[in-house]
Amino acid sequence: MSTTCPIKSETQLKKFEEYYLLEKPVCRNYTLIILGLNTAFRISDLLLLEWKDVFHENETRCRDHITIIEYKTGKTRSVAVNNSVRKALDILWKARSPKTASHYLFPNGRKEQSPLSRSQAFRIIKEAAVYAGLHEHISCHSLRKTFGYHAWKKGVPPALLMELYNHSSYRVTKQYLGIEQEDKDRVYLDIQL
Repeated sequence: MSTTCPIKSETQLKKFEEYYLLEKPVCRNYTLIILGLNTAFRISDLLLLEWKDVFHENETRCRDHITIIEYKTGKTRSVAVNNSVRKALDILWKARSPKTASHYLFPNGRKEQSPLSRSQAFRIIKEAAVYAGLHEHISCHSLRKTFGYHAWKKGVPPALLMELYNHSSYRVTKQYLGIEQEDKDRVYLDIQL
């Protein structure tokens, strides 16, 4: 059985992120990927986002936080909107219409009143992954795992990541990080006592 992988290479991650912005401009798909990478929301939660969840009513300004009730856990989660998310949302805001508060941020192309399906989201992510040369097991869940892997590499303590993910155990968070032998080797090689 295959396991979903995080995107570890920064070069491939950059190509993956920019595919729907530069190579095949589709603002909705670009924003889906950027929000997935930067919020670590599950795909089921991302797809249910509405304009009112990310923009102040009657304004063209993003909220400072995106607050959701997680579909899977029923827990409330609030995520600060960083500059990457803000930029992607601004691009989507300028490109989309209508922008009614109750409309989905990522609508189904054929039915504006329906969100993108999980299978459509998978195809969007897979296409960008192939372009970026990612041939390992990349799926919708890779966005969430990529967030954790890069946060961990930048020094975010695993206990804090566990809290951010709303995981019930450290073991689950550890699996998310996708730590391999080369990561362990780097610790031994970098510590010169």
